[in-house]
Amino acid sequence: MTEQLRLMAVHAHPDDESSKGAATMARYVSEGVDVLVVTCTGGERGSILNPKLQGDKYIEENIHEVRRKEMDEAREILGVGQEWLGFVDSGLPEGDPLPPLPEGCFALEDVESAAGPLVRSIRSFRPQVITTYDENGGYPHPDHIMTHKITMVAWEGAADAERFPEDEFGPVWQPSKLYYNQGFNRPRTVALHEALLARGLESPYGEWLDRWKEFERVERTLTTYVPCAEFFGIRDKALIAHATQIDPDGGWFRVPLELQQEVWPTEEYELAKSLVDTSLPEDDLFAGIRENA
Repeated sequence: MTEQLRLMAVHAHPDDESSKGAATMARYVSEGVDVLVVTCTGGERGSILNPKLQGDKYIEENIHEVRRKEMDEAREILGVGQEWLGFVDSGLPEGDPLPPLPEGCFALEDVESAAGPLVRSIRSFRPQVITTYDENGGYPHPDHIMTHKITMVAWEGAADAERFPEDEFGPVWQPSKLYYNQGFNRPRTVALHEALLARGLESPYGEWLDRWKEFERVERTLTTYVPCAEFFGIRDKALIAHATQIDPDGGWFRVPLELQQEVWPTEEYELAKSLVDTSLPEDDLFAGIRENA
């Protein structure tokens, strides 16, 4: 191996990096891969989901600063680098009909312009592999969908000096592979659900599976299964660092760690773009790249 391997994970909000692909990143960090998380927004409009912290006046008045500190702690736990793109959280609109998105938010930005800072980051960091969300955002949050949009523009634009001039955005760079995070997939959910019931334990996934049926969610193609069970504990610590978003006694942690490691020891991805030859299914995001590095 002559070239440093580099992985970039593009996420919408602080905490997304710890709930989607965190164990994968921790594994690659342990192997010497340079990993960078790019966070599109500051999470300013995220609700305080941890009931233990709801009503805290300081947190409510300083949510932007608090979430930055949480991100710093999670970043250190995972061992990754991290950059902010500086866009403003759009919030998750609720109601019927849905209210309009707030003026100036990330989801209302011009896609081509909003991709510019990410192009600059890609050209500076020069990752061979990028991970992000699919066209549905993983779930239909406007910031997740916008994250997908700008990442797809940046994937092409990072190598296009006419579209994004080098004097403004840096020397061109072409990543080799792009993946969609698919950790919240039906096969994994069913496997954990059935394993819990078989052991006489309560499962938090019954309602999830019912909603899957209700909304007739289209199953994604899982192409890549990254073994990372020994890093699930690091993933959980990073997630808990986002204290305003995660209750350590909540549903995220109802499945015993040992059961997860035994029943489903991987994190899953969908290979969306590849400029290298690889055989599916994969067990490595750098498959086809290591051999030529």
